[in-house]
Amino acid sequence: MKAAGNCLSVVLLGLLTGCTVGPAYHPPAVKAAAQWSSPLDGGETSGSAAVATWWKSFHDPELDSLIEQTVHSNLDLKIATARVREARAQYGVTAAGFWPSVGASGSYERQLQSQNQPIIGAIPLPPTVSFENNLYQAGFDASWEIDVFGGTRRATEAARAEVAAAEFGRRDTLVTLLGEVARNYVEARGYQAQLTIAKDNIKAQEDALTLTQDRFKHGLTGDIDVQQAATLLATTRAGVPTLETALAASIHGLGILLGQPPGALLGELSLVAPIPAAPPEVPVGLPSELLLRRPDVQEAERQLAAATAQIGVATADLFPKFSLTGMAGYESVSASDWFAGASKFWSLGPTVQWIIFDAGRIRANIRVQNAREEESLASYENTMLRAFADVENALVGYAREQERERALGEAVKSSHESLHLANQLYAHGLVNFIDVLDAERSLYQAQDQLVQSERAVAVNLISLYKALGGGWKTGRRPQSSLSQQSH
Repeated sequence: MKAAGNCLSVVLLGLLTGCTVGPAYHPPAVKAAAQWSSPLDGGETSGSAAVATWWKSFHDPELDSLIEQTVHSNLDLKIATARVREARAQYGVTAAGFWPSVGASGSYERQLQSQNQPIIGAIPLPPTVSFENNLYQAGFDASWEIDVFGGTRRATEAARAEVAAAEFGRRDTLVTLLGEVARNYVEARGYQAQLTIAKDNIKAQEDALTLTQDRFKHGLTGDIDVQQAATLLATTRAGVPTLETALAASIHGLGILLGQPPGALLGELSLVAPIPAAPPEVPVGLPSELLLRRPDVQEAERQLAAATAQIGVATADLFPKFSLTGMAGYESVSASDWFAGASKFWSLGPTVQWIIFDAGRIRANIRVQNAREEESLASYENTMLRAFADVENALVGYAREQERERALGEAVKSSHESLHLANQLYAHGLVNFIDVLDAERSLYQAQDQLVQSERAVAVNLISLYKALGGGWKTGRRPQSSLSQQSH
């Protein structure tokens, strides 16, 4: 009992005088601009960005359905979810270092001892002494490393930060994934619109070719007009297979994103539907709010916290390690008195281990962890800058593409009028047929470019939502509570 009391005193002393080595983590100070440098002239506003379910702003039930299916079945998201579970389990492994380990054992063995062993072999023993006997043993053993210098605390701090980083990594995967689903869907609808325009133009050009052939038969025009009409028709037809290939690739990509075979959505998306229209206003918030929404930035911050804690883990190896070990049980050469009082044995006491010489391994490892912390800090700052750049680029792209769309709308309107006028003048013999073909070609190109611009507007808006970190609810910043717990 006295020995047990002395050991308890050692434990209490370690707990009272313990410290945590290594640098204490503090989130880096962040300076964000008061306003975006890009002008908000594309329908954006500085109002609080509500981007958790941004896809609903397109008011497209098919897109809503695809998003919902993706969240439940995408394989990349399942991989990211498994990584979160892995990080949580690893945290449990690390945190277990705070507690003692206790084991139980039992054994039986038949043994023959040497009669010529030191000391006993030199002592004359009566012939009745048996050197061959049984040995029965059962008992418990326990060990507890006291975290005097905080190595386990720092390891747990790092593991906790890794859990948060994995969670933010999953959310970043989700943000990227939802953006890819919407982009593929918008592109598919855009290709459908281009195909519709191409087929309408093919029908009009076929009618023009038939008319030209009739006029040639009646001697009202030359063969060159027929050949030019046929060339324009063939050129327009040649663009259809390319559009059909691109449409199939977009639908196949959606299938993969939904965790399904590539052709699973061909039937569902075969019906032509318009390109989802952008909302009239898009609240984007302020730059200072961005870092709270971007999961990749918060993932990088948590990785920095983990790297800082690992410095403390490495530094703790410079100091001695204190442990409390003990064992108790029963041991006998006979099963009949195996658990008798006289068969008891026990031991209890503290141990100290301190590496005196390791050729500089520990200090080299500390330098390794310091370098990794510097790397993580630079990575965090780089991720933060890229986040701001993503939003700035998306703001410019979205606004400028809307200007292009309006200009192309005017071009389509003018091309319709030009074609109508050219047909009238040609019917009265006032212009050559080449003027009609030029008007048809200009109309088709303007219509096709307008559809591409409409698609680009939607895609750029998706990029803006993605840059803003849309696609998950931020809520309270997990890193705040984690940082407080780690100090």
